[in-house]
Amino acid sequence: MTELAPYAAHDDQSRGRRYPEPKPAYRSEYQRDRDRIVHSTAFRRLVYKTQVFVNHEGDLYRTRLTHSLEVAQIARTVARALHLNEELSEAICLAHDLGHTPFGHAGQDALNECMADFGGFEHNLQSLRVVDELESQYADFEGLNLSFECREGILKHCSHANALNLGDVGERFISRQQPGLEAQLANFADEIAYNNHDIEDGIRAELISVQQLLSVPLFEEHHAAVCLRYPSLEGRRLVYEIVRRMINHLVTDLIDSSSATLKAAQPKSMREVRLHSGPLIGFSDATRDTNWELKKFLREHVYKHYKVQRMTSKARRVVRELFDAFFAGPGLMPDEHRATALREEKLLGPAGRARAVADYIAGMTDRYAILEYRRLFDPSERT
Repeated sequence: MTELAPYAAHDDQSRGRRYPEPKPAYRSEYQRDRDRIVHSTAFRRLVYKTQVFVNHEGDLYRTRLTHSLEVAQIARTVARALHLNEELSEAICLAHDLGHTPFGHAGQDALNECMADFGGFEHNLQSLRVVDELESQYADFEGLNLSFECREGILKHCSHANALNLGDVGERFISRQQPGLEAQLANFADEIAYNNHDIEDGIRAELISVQQLLSVPLFEEHHAAVCLRYPSLEGRRLVYEIVRRMINHLVTDLIDSSSATLKAAQPKSMREVRLHSGPLIGFSDATRDTNWELKKFLREHVYKHYKVQRMTSKARRVVRELFDAFFAGPGLMPDEHRATALREEKLLGPAGRARAVADYIAGMTDRYAILEYRRLFDPSERT
């Protein structure tokens, strides 16, 4: 591990855990965070949760698990180059999607609509809820009891109203402070990973073509360089060579630009990072613009493609109908979740029941949600 900068997250300066614990003997505090995340049930479920393509559509598309691993790998590279805490960066990235619903953003949007009268649903908040409350493995506490810095990094954005109910991790949204640099870094690692692997998966699914992508300056630049050096390269090897160079371009720019910003700002501690007027991690202006062009292309040609929209429509229907059925009849849920719904309803009324139903649905994998849907609505399906 490289020597940490004074403005990085240091173990001995951590704001600690919700439930005090003895220091780990052979690990850092942030290694402990990472290990607890990797051993969690929610992390294992990510292997069957969608990025863009529903899990059963093919074995080679990215899932939330493979995406999280790619994000963590990028974050560690950048953290090491900037002398930030690699272990904390990795932990944040591995946990950032733990609260995602089945069927990706389509599932989240549908569940948010179902929860409109009960506080809404947002996957960042749900990820925090997973690590703070819903994981139930340890004898001394509910949740994973992660460090403050890891929990803060998981919560990328939050409304003022929700922040008021979140205690320590909500403070920065109320006081309009910046998160730590490892949390700032995780946001960019996430964006770099999903933009570029959606290119590869989009081509594999025949939603887009290399010819179409030549309209994207960042892709066109590296396509030209690859074709010049390897004029006979084609197919998947051509695409992979271009994508890996694009990732390298973005990661290198993020390191160089952030390094220059940190040098100019000269923060002497994480506290000064938090009090700075804006983020200290980010792309250069030129790369921010070219990256935006890539995002715009993917939005128009992949996420709005009719095949994706058809799956999105079906996914939203599955989530809405599951919610309606379970909310109307909590007894339709497995015993553990039914008991939770009834307990929460006694404490909070209908909002408590709704939140318990949302927790159950959000924890489902794609294929389990489809199976539950069939069990409920297909008379020929075994219950």
